[in-house]
Amino acid sequence: MKAWRVHELGQPRDVLRFEEVADPELGSGQLLVRVLAAPANFPDVLLCRGEYQIKPPLPFTPGVELCGEVVAIGAGVTRFAVGDRVIGTPNLPGGAFAELAIVDEGNAFPAPGALDDAEASALSIGYQTGWFALHRRTSLRPGETLLVHAAAGGVGSCAVQLGKAAGATVIGVVGGAEKAEYCRSLGADLVIDRHTEDFLPVVQEFTGGRGVDVVYDPVGGDAYAKSTKCIAFEGRILVIGFAGGTIPQPALNHALIKNYSIIGLHWGLYKRYDTQAIADCHDELTRLAATRAIKPLISERLALTEVAEGLGRLGDGSTVGRIVFQP
Repeated sequence: MKAWRVHELGQPRDVLRFEEVADPELGSGQLLVRVLAAPANFPDVLLCRGEYQIKPPLPFTPGVELCGEVVAIGAGVTRFAVGDRVIGTPNLPGGAFAELAIVDEGNAFPAPGALDDAEASALSIGYQTGWFALHRRTSLRPGETLLVHAAAGGVGSCAVQLGKAAGATVIGVVGGAEKAEYCRSLGADLVIDRHTEDFLPVVQEFTGGRGVDVVYDPVGGDAYAKSTKCIAFEGRILVIGFAGGTIPQPALNHALIKNYSIIGLHWGLYKRYDTQAIADCHDELTRLAATRAIKPLISERLALTEVAEGLGRLGDGSTVGRIVFQP
């Protein structure tokens, strides 16, 4: 089969090679899937750079989620059969940017019928992260105000849709006019382009000086620092990641005097501690997709041969919305 592989760490454009490799070997409790679609995620960029918390041995194939068709099942598999369409997270070092991939049965779920292959492929990590953040780690309530940083990005765009589905007023912060337009198409009530205006005074004016109830922050750095200045009484700041490159050092005395919470989320840990919660979340996301309350908006559908360039643009911060690669 053909697969993208990283033999040395660095920027995606520099280190990714499209190669002929042996088909993956199927083990007990696993699915062999033909990849139908695989979205670009920022963790894929970090994997190439060697900056992700998971560091697979070299050489490896990135691609942390997929939609695929089951072509073979291992011993003990009971939930799926050959021909089923599934979504899920493949087993690194054999990621999704390949023609075939291995997925553990426990990490696979039925692909929602309401979504095509590209849309379904983008339902796992971003929407699961958003759902756990907004509903399990933070109980977002109807009528509350949610501020989403990088709201046109992979996880940010999911949070916008999930916030609206939960009945919240959603403010999206983006970088650039094209991303602002994309964020509006997601349903955000207010979109702020950080390239042309400071989000802090705009948020304060929009909320009448009250501030926001929940901040969804996959950026860190200055985005986090300013968020602490517009967080409402009993507000919650969700720490999702540090795409901006700077990890904040929070002043806990400030959290004390303003009475807000700082909440971390590492979605991958639920695979270890509470797999049933992931399954329940998938059922809820499938229901929301069926009712059109959420729908991954795919901005680019690219060929598998374009992975290196697509991930390179994602790492540069020049992409808008979700990019999906389809063999």
